[in-house]
Formats: sequence, structure tokens, C-alpha cells
Amino acid sequence: MGLKSLFVASSVPVLEVLIVTAVGSFLAIGRVGLLDQDARNHMNNIVFYVFNPSLVATNLAKTITLKSLVELWFMPVNILLTFIIGSALGWIIIKILKAPSRLNGLILGCCSAGNLGNILIIIIPAICNEEGSPFGDSTVCQKYGLGYASLSMAIGAIFIWTYVYNIVRISSTTSTDEDEVNGYKPIMGSPEEASESLPGGSTGGLTLAGDFSTSEHLEDQRAPSFPRPEEFIEKEKVTIFTKFKNILKKISGQIDLEKVFAPSTIGAIVGFTIGLITPIRKAFIGDSAPLRAVEDSAVLLANAAIPTVTLILGGNLIKGIQGSGIRITIVIGIIVVRYILLPVLGIGIVKAAIHFGFVGNNPLYQFMLLVQYALPPAMNISTITQLFGAGESECSVIFLWAYILATVALTLWCMFFMWFVG
Repeated sequence: MGLKSLFVASSVPVLEVLIVTAVGSFLAIGRVGLLDQDARNHMNNIVFYVFNPSLVATNLAKTITLKSLVELWFMPVNILLTFIIGSALGWIIIKILKAPSRLNGLILGCCSAGNLGNILIIIIPAICNEEGSPFGDSTVCQKYGLGYASLSMAIGAIFIWTYVYNIVRISSTTSTDEDEVNGYKPIMGSPEEASESLPGGSTGGLTLAGDFSTSEHLEDQRAPSFPRPEEFIEKEKVTIFTKFKNILKKISGQIDLEKVFAPSTIGAIVGFTIGLITPIRKAFIGDSAPLRAVEDSAVLLANAAIPTVTLILGGNLIKGIQGSGIRITIVIGIIVVRYILLPVLGIGIVKAAIHFGFVGNNPLYQFMLLVQYALPPAMNISTITQLFGAGESECSVIFLWAYILATVALTLWCMFFMWFVG
């Protein structure tokens, strides 16, 4: 496949995303007003609860089998590595640029979490349908490519809502505490509040003199009772059990299971169930399946996901045009991480995985693993920052430049990755 064909095959899908995104931005302009904030919120809810789960479920149900599941085991590991390496590079950016503490979670999230679902679901079918694609028959390529992209979306959603969600939450809490300290906010106003502020709601172990009689106190001093060794052992067991219980309670309290089991994740579970269990698969999938009408209806809903998401993306980027107080060096740092450092390191990781036999000789699958390192930040980061009120305007500016530059960076990297796997 020549250089010109590679460039066309990689640039056309990105150009399609850019055009539809521009339409979304135009519809969100105040004079037009067809895609204002309220409209985007309603559309986003429909995509989140209906379109995306249908897309994930239908594509996984068609492509995932026991054999393919064994072949795809490295994808969750690969996505985890993108989060770990991106977080490490984001931490370096924070230290070098001395970013404000309230933006730490935003920076780490943008560096670690790529758009593992929507962009791939748009790009992969376009590349498969492009003449001269290195991935063979367009129908087979699109079928399996959408399956890989759907699995990527489901895994990415789990990592985003467990890792990035808590990173932004902790960062927003820390910055709020610093503001209170700098503002000399009073801590307590009444004895009752002072008592509640101490661990366990106690007064720190202080006891009023009127709480016990002198005779009882003297009697305790004359006849001290020493606990038996069995009591020490029992107390130690209770303490260890209590500590372990508190740790589990703390972990479960910090992870929002409702966010982890997002509709896309539930759609992935449904897709895996249909694809892996043969009787259920025969009931839903195929021209002679008795419940094929259910599957066809889900496909109709799934087909609406890609254009709707792209329009919403364009509408959200309007916020970034208005600007914010974020330093340009921070934006540049995030772009360098996402479009230069991560892809370069990703090539080494995937090449090593191929060398050691962790990844098979499927060019489309290898291409998917490589692209996961070169994607713009995940759109869910914007939702998370809005939830905690931590860097909303700064997030819009980062997304504006990241997605504008993605048209060039993603085109070049896709071209190189297709040459690499071909």
C-alpha cells in the first residue's frame, strides 16, 4: 500500500469527524440555537442511556465468541497501560509546570484517559470502507473493527469512572480545603460541633469530673484489674477485623458502583452474554433467529450513536472558543503527552507484545491497540469536571485544541500505524 493511499485512508475518516463536529459547533452558536446547553444535555442523556449501550451490545454480540475472547485478553491490559503511563507523564507535567492544585485531577485525567469509544467507532468503519484499506474485506473489517471498538469503549468506561472520577474528586476536595485554610474559615462554632469534629464524635477522651464518684475512682485505683492474655488476643482479633472492615468500607465508598456499571458497561455484559452462550446467540443473531427483530431494533438505535455523539462533541467545543485563565503551557504539555509521548511508547509496548506472542498476527487488532495510545482526551472528563465544579472552563479550552490538533496528529499516526501493521 503506497504512501498516498495510506494518507487518504487515514485522513478521510478524521476529516469526516471534523466536518460533522463543525456542523455541531454551528448548531450550538447562539444565533442558531438548535444545539444549546439544554439540548446537548438531553441528547447526551439519550446517547448515554440508549444509543451507546445498544451500539456496544449489538457489536459485541455479533463478534465476541469464546475463541475471540481468548485472543483479545491483551486489550484490557493495553488500556490499563495507557492510563498508567499517561498518569505518570501527567504527574511530570504538573511538577514541571507547577500547575494549580485545583487542575491536577483535570491534567491527570486528560493525559491518562483517551477517547476509547466514540472516536474509534467513527474511525474504524471509515477506514475499513476506504479503498485500499490494508485490512481486507470491508464488511468483515467493519464487523470485527466495531467489535474491538465496543470492547474498548466498555473497558475504558470502567477505568474512567473508577480512576479518573476519583482523581478529579480528590483534587477538587484538596483545592477546596486549601481555599478554606487560606481564607481562615472558622472550623467550629459550638461545643456540640467541636465534639462532632473529633474522631468518633467524642471530645478526644476528656471526661468531666461530675461523670464519676470519688469512691468509685479510689476503688479502681486500689484494685486494678489486669486483662487476661485471652482478652488481649480477642481484642487484637476484633481490632484487625474492624480495621479490615473499615478499609473495605472506605474503598467501596470512594468507588461509585453506579458510575462503574454505566449503561455502556451493562450493554457490554449483555453483548458478552449473547455472544458467549450459544443457545442465546442462536436466538438473537442470524437471519433465521426467532428473536432477530429485537437485535434489528437494537441495531437501528445503535446506528444513531455515531452522528449524535459527534454533533454533541462539536457543540461542547464552543465553550473552549470563549477561553479561560489556563496557561497555554499546560495545554501544550497535555497535547505533547497525548500526541507524541504516549504513541511513541505505545509502539514499543505493542511491538513487545507481538514479539512475546501476547498479540496475534491480526493487523486490525494490532492497529486498534496502537491507536488507543494516540487518541484525544475522553469526553467523559468534561462530565466529571462539571460534576465536581473543578476546571470546567479550562477543560473546554483543552478539548478545543486537543480535538482541533487531532485532525493532524491522528491522521499521521493512523497512517504510520497502518504501515506498521501492514
